[in-house]
Amino acid sequence: MTKKQKNQKAEEKSPLSTPDVPLPNLDDWLAIGKIVAPQGLAGELRVYPETDFPERFEVPGTRWLLRPGQTEPQPIELLDGRYVDGKNLYVISIAGVDNRNQAEELRDCRLFVPASDRPELGEDEYHVVDLIGLEVYLQASGELLGKVVDVIPAGNDLLEVELLNHEKANKTVLIPFVKEITPVVDIASRRVEILPPPGLLEIN
Repeated sequence: MTKKQKNQKAEEKSPLSTPDVPLPNLDDWLAIGKIVAPQGLAGELRVYPETDFPERFEVPGTRWLLRPGQTEPQPIELLDGRYVDGKNLYVISIAGVDNRNQAEELRDCRLFVPASDRPELGEDEYHVVDLIGLEVYLQASGELLGKVVDVIPAGNDLLEVELLNHEKANKTVLIPFVKEITPVVDIASRRVEILPPPGLLEIN
């Protein structure tokens, strides 16, 4: 998925975020969504998106489908798709899926594109897979706070940070992914620097 640091965007999540999905070459694929249910009686499918690029579901062409328990995605042909306002879902049609029973068989399958199909990102934009695992430092003191374990979509996207050098190690905090709070994102150095406002790092 792509996440933007209120100026910043990142591409689809890697399957690394779902270790129960066995893929032979994790770096070769980008997850773009998960089929969650049939839509109607004509074989349409509801998809929960894991990407900010609507063309993944709206532009016809080849996508790859991974069934639960399988290890190799299989090519499918996307015919068309549309976004459902208010539900954060897309409804898509796939070649050869013509009725609700066929659609039901695809529940919980995941959709992928090749990693080589990443769109070009602009300035201050990041791929989600590149953000996960970055070390997070307090800019004021240089103290290592923890590492990014997930990127959570919200009004302002949130970095989920697992605390390391902290009295509550292994707990997580959510850091808004906005320029004012995360002013430094250095992918090459695997480093994020944050300027948390008072109370942000308090844990219940």
